[in-house]
Amino acid sequence: MSMHHAFELLIAAHIITGAPGLAGFWIPIAARKGSRLHRLSGQVFVGLMLATAGFAAMMATLTLLEPLATHPQLASHEIFGHPEIIRGIFGWMMLFLAILTINLAWYGRACILNRTDHARHRSPLNIALQVALAAAALNCAVQGVLIGQWMMVAISVVGFATVGTNLWFMLRSRPQPLEWLTEHIKALVGTGISVYTAFLAFGAVRFVPELALSPILWSIPLIIGVSLILYHQRAATAPLRRTRTKAAA
Repeated sequence: MSMHHAFELLIAAHIITGAPGLAGFWIPIAARKGSRLHRLSGQVFVGLMLATAGFAAMMATLTLLEPLATHPQLASHEIFGHPEIIRGIFGWMMLFLAILTINLAWYGRACILNRTDHARHRSPLNIALQVALAAAALNCAVQGVLIGQWMMVAISVVGFATVGTNLWFMLRSRPQPLEWLTEHIKALVGTGISVYTAFLAFGAVRFVPELALSPILWSIPLIIGVSLILYHQRAATAPLRRTRTKAAA
């Protein structure tokens, strides 16, 4: 099997898991929090996102090995036709986004599972995921500088912010009440942001390559996602705020 055929099979697997995951992202968002529908759809979403990101990591690895063989349609493109550009954007940056998605999906799931035992957040696997994401973010930024693609540098900031906020919660000895819930919301909505961003950017390149690095295109999932995070975090902590207000009165 040629490198290109292997890459096409991974794309198919990536779409098979990613498409229902992207659509299913909205079910736990809309469902009543804590309901059976919310829990089951959330579990399915996490599973699909882990699989989708896994396939993306494999695609990125093949691109790093053979950039032109995996992306022959870009060989004559004025911007993306250079192997180092393809390797940087569709190899290193895609690998970073895949690791970001795995990190957020796993962490969001762990926030629920470990809500009554905070020390379990400091497991070797959870710490390793933070180290892996920090390394991937740093590499994405460095590779972006080397090839003059500043969008890669900008997107790496999301990775550093994710690692910083995750560790801030994980390493605290006494987190605030319901902080596990706000972290859960941040992580799983962040997973959706990551995958929708990759879908728009890397999907666009197959039809309109110039859109792949459009700041406007990349900002759409970020703006919507951050708005959802802030809204649901505030809604989730509203009962606690009301209790504290009554106690202080």
